[in-house]
Amino acid sequence: MSLPARKNFPVSWEEIHRDARALAWRVAGVGPFRGIIAITRGGLVPAAIVARELDIRLVDTICISSYDDGAHHPAGSVEVLKGMAGEGAGFLIIDDLVDTGETARAVREMLPKAHFATVYAKPAGRPMVDTFVTEVSQDTWIVFPWEAERFSPAP
Repeated sequence: MSLPARKNFPVSWEEIHRDARALAWRVAGVGPFRGIIAITRGGLVPAAIVARELDIRLVDTICISSYDDGAHHPAGSVEVLKGMAGEGAGFLIIDDLVDTGETARAVREMLPKAHFATVYAKPAGRPMVDTFVTEVSQDTWIVFPWEAERFSPAP
């Protein structure tokens, strides 16, 4: 059985800025929020934009590593590198994308009362978030600008 072909969906810095601002407008009526929690690493850029749009100065992170290497970690496993205490009431969780929903599920269990928002959502993960801007197909690979440009130290 062959795997379905993945479609690339490159997102420019201008597009992520526009879409993150649209996310801020969508969640503006849900708040007010005491703070924002960015899911690292993908949620850092959208969280900064949303924080500025909503004039929120308290920004924290939850750090999660997702695995799908097949060798040492089963597919879909996540490791919480830095979590948060409490139930999340009054907080807005921001991530760039919800894909399978495994990362979102781990964060939801940690902070069940927070409002979870992503810029992009795939069908498998969509039920895990409260708000999103754009839905893309499950076989779409979103290429974010921070992934397309790699830092190379000078020789």
